[in-house]
This record gives sequence, structure tokens and C-alpha cells, in this order.
Amino acid sequence: MSGKRSTRLTPDQRREQLVGIGLQMLADRSLDELSTDEVARRAGISRGLLFHYFDSKRDFYRAVVRAACDRFTAATEPDGSLEPVAWMRAFIAGFVAYVLEHRQVYLALVRGAAGSHPTVSDIVGATRETVARRVHDGRRRLGMPDAPQAELATRAWMAFAEEAVTTWPAEQPGARDELCAFIESSLVNLLGLLDRPRVLTPR
Repeated sequence: MSGKRSTRLTPDQRREQLVGIGLQMLADRSLDELSTDEVARRAGISRGLLFHYFDSKRDFYRAVVRAACDRFTAATEPDGSLEPVAWMRAFIAGFVAYVLEHRQVYLALVRGAAGSHPTVSDIVGATRETVARRVHDGRRRLGMPDAPQAELATRAWMAFAEEAVTTWPAEQPGARDELCAFIESSLVNLLGLLDRPRVLTPR
């Protein structure tokens, strides 16, 4: 069965439509399984016309991954006018909300895209850097001094938070609030450890 009849869109509108279809399809498949034939069919255009808007399958994949990462970074950007604690909680709440609502897309990005498609690893990496900067910003807002291990601790917390959000039983009542509190507690405890002197226990 052929797709729906193509409607006349501007080039920008068509690109946006095709990327949107790609994002929808990532909700139930990996980037490896994202078929440009299927994208074109859903848009009601030929596969050849799809490549009128994108130079190659690689270019299309990059557009889809960039759009998903842009949505994620927008969802995790708190209001800069918030007080420090409220700012950090808004950051965590945005992170949790996005991943719970777009879990498969998030997994396709952070666990699949960079490894399966090195051509998009720079986009995913830049997104991780944005999240890391927000953790550093939160630490600064809370008045905590820099520490030599701060960057390592940030990376460790990001991996912990990612695993917690993607495996948390979100269907249970109150799960989102509990998850936010759990991740906040882990961050506060980790940041607190950076301010303590390192003590070696005698053998």
C-alpha cells in the first residue's frame, strides 16, 4: 500500500516533517533500524525525493539525532532566574521527565547512536558536554568551590543518573517524584564528598 499523497511543503517544512517522522520511528527501533524507505513512505514521497532534502542517509541520521538532542537539552534547561536549589531541582526534574517520556529515543541516542554510527557521536558527545556544564553550573550556583575531582564526579553521576532513569519502574504511583528525589540525593551526596579531605585508613 502506498503512503499518503504528498502535500506541497516548503523545503524547510519538508525537512522538518521528515525529521519528525524519524523521531517518531526512533520510539520503537534503533538508529540502525531507521529505514529511509519507510520514512519516505510515511511522508508520502519517493525515497529519491527524500535525498533531495538530505545529502545522504548519514545526513538524514545526523538531522534526526541533532533534533532529538536539541529537544533533550531544551527540556533540561532550567529557568536561570531560579534560586540555586530550585534551579538544580528543575534541571533534575527536566532530565527525569524527558527520559521517562521518551525512553526509547533516549536509549537509541546514548546507547546506540554513538556506537553504531560514529558519524553522529560528535552530536551525542556535545549533548553530554551540555549536561555536564549544567551540573558544574549547579555546583557553582550552590556556592561549592571547584575540586580536582569535580569533572570525574560529574561524569560518574551522569552515568548513575542515566542508569537510574532508564531502569526505574516508572509505572508505579509516585515513581517520578521518588526518582527525582533519589537522583537529587545522589548528586548532593556526591558533591558533598568533593569537599571532604581524602583520608587513607591505615592498614
